[in-house]
Amino acid sequence: MNWLLEHGLTLLGEHISFAELLGQIGAVAVVFLAQRRTLWTWPVQIAAAVLLFSVYTSAHLGGLALRQVIVFAISLYGWWAWTRRRDAEYGVLVRRSTWPELGALAAALVLGTIGMALLLQATNGSWAPWPDAAIFIGTAVAYAAQGLRLVEFWLVWLLVDAIGVPLQIASGLYFSASVYIVFTALVIKGWRDWTRSAKAAAASLAQAPAGNVSV
Repeated sequence: MNWLLEHGLTLLGEHISFAELLGQIGAVAVVFLAQRRTLWTWPVQIAAAVLLFSVYTSAHLGGLALRQVIVFAISLYGWWAWTRRRDAEYGVLVRRSTWPELGALAAALVLGTIGMALLLQATNGSWAPWPDAAIFIGTAVAYAAQGLRLVEFWLVWLLVDAIGVPLQIASGLYFSASVYIVFTALVIKGWRDWTRSAKAAAASLAQAPAGNVSV
């Protein structure tokens, strides 16, 4: 891993380590895979999390580094959960969140960000504790919602991207910042694709005999 951090290439005058390059390419690939609701989403995410953990640790971004640990754990759950929620026609079945679920997601984002930011401040774990904490908690909530197959996880990613771009730029991680910008366009497309799939699956389930499809 040290070799991947110490070596890399130069793009537009900026040095990019191989660890950052491969990790962010993997992260972009995850978005494409998630749009298609394929199980490959999760093993690719696990590999990207390992690489990006090393990148953010070296950049002294404690929240961003720690979030890769959470992503790794949630990815294991998501991999397991998606294998149990498949349909012959629609693949991994996705759905809209209920109002209680939306409230739980919002509460987790707000309370989690406050708690994480205070922890980072107390431990000197990040030079930018509040945006670092928001990205950390937002990522955890997004992947948890993705594992639960909730369409709204894409909206959480939009929030993460809006905070992540300026933070990455301020940290000198310009390649990562550009990847976040690409993420925004991909996330919008993913939201539209999952929304259509959720509507089609819901309509099909409403017409199917009870017990024929597991949701």
